[in-house]
Amino acid sequence: MTKARQMQTESIPKLLLKFSLPATVALIVNALYNVVDSIFVGRGVGELGLAGVTVCFPILTTYIAFIMLIGMGATALISIKLGEGKPEEAESIVGNAFLLLIVMSFVLTAFGLIFTKEILLIFGATENVLPYSVDYLRVLLIGSVFLTLGTGMNSFIRAEGKAKTAMVTMLLGAVTNIALDYVFIFIFDWGIKGAAAATVISYVVTSTWVFMHFALGRGALKLRLENLKIKLSMSKQIIKMGFPTFVIQVTGSIQQLILHRSLAKYGGDLALAAIGVIMSITTFLVMPAMGIGQGAQPILGFNKGAGDQGRVRKTLGLSILWATLVIIFGQVVSIIWPSQLISLFNDNEELLEIGMHGMKIFFKLIPLVSVQMLGANYFQAIGKARQATWLGLLRQVLIFIPLLIILPYFWGLEGVWWSAPMSDLGAFLVTGTWLIYDITKQVRQERKIQKLA
Repeated sequence: MTKARQMQTESIPKLLLKFSLPATVALIVNALYNVVDSIFVGRGVGELGLAGVTVCFPILTTYIAFIMLIGMGATALISIKLGEGKPEEAESIVGNAFLLLIVMSFVLTAFGLIFTKEILLIFGATENVLPYSVDYLRVLLIGSVFLTLGTGMNSFIRAEGKAKTAMVTMLLGAVTNIALDYVFIFIFDWGIKGAAAATVISYVVTSTWVFMHFALGRGALKLRLENLKIKLSMSKQIIKMGFPTFVIQVTGSIQQLILHRSLAKYGGDLALAAIGVIMSITTFLVMPAMGIGQGAQPILGFNKGAGDQGRVRKTLGLSILWATLVIIFGQVVSIIWPSQLISLFNDNEELLEIGMHGMKIFFKLIPLVSVQMLGANYFQAIGKARQATWLGLLRQVLIFIPLLIILPYFWGLEGVWWSAPMSDLGAFLVTGTWLIYDITKQVRQERKIQKLA
């Protein structure tokens, strides 16, 4: 069965499972980069090292936001062009995006290396934590071009419908990272620099694998020399389509910045280390939902391009249902075994106490996040970048950040923890209303067309 026929006729549950499962595994494996670094640093370096890595995560998230600006924007366009039966235009997008990724990477790396300490202080590094953060971030920045190509172009593989290949990319990197983390930290005794070096080498492995996939034409798309040019009009389209994802990532970094500063102010270094643990666990709760969203994206984009709104709506509904269920499962696990989860990172008694209390509040309404995430993903996939952008801003900027500023002023550290569930509820209500309006409008238009026919 050809890819086009598969997208148009195969059952939505089967398609969604086919694309979402590898994407979910790939994302969880990708999350292991940060989580494994946190675990090994927390165990091998200590609480301050764990806090140092935690401070670096939103900076890395900001960097990845720029990768996704180009990577996810190009992926959305590639899916639509393939759905329209225009593979040549899809390959042109691949070449254009490849060069954009390289240029962007060198600019951001140079900026980061010049202003390392200043950036870390802005993101909440305390006097005790700063030396650890500097050592970790500088090594990562040196190898960041490999992160850029591996992560950015791996999404193009998913657009081809080769979700399993995209999953293998992440598995290769994660296995490399885990093995080298142990060797560099516990055998070579390189400390926090060893954790960063392990991550960089894993980036080299993934970027090499992805580059060879496109250079050798192993999939439906090939990286051709004649397409290696930056076209202004195409670049604008890529950036427009990728902007919603970019906004979500950047605002997530801003939210983490304010979160870290609030925790450092009201809870000190241990609270900063505790949020690193909580956010690592949060990653595993929401990654399956993100994987389902990524799996749904090519189905949504292709059927939008093919004009089948019914399959678009079915894909949206099923993806939200699945995402909600998997987050609920993760939430239940965190309720049953909170101390065991936190102890994986560090067994400091005070850290354990702070972390358990914070996680209990942080995760109260986390299943509602699926509606906001999948809603933004839906609007992006069908080409409605403006709506997707606003939904991307909603939870992280319009709700969470104001709460992080206001609530701690009255409740101190307790206010920091309660900012999360309150923002989850607000984002759910607004996104749900917007989705219902959009779908109702589509159905009315279809019925009107049917009556005229």
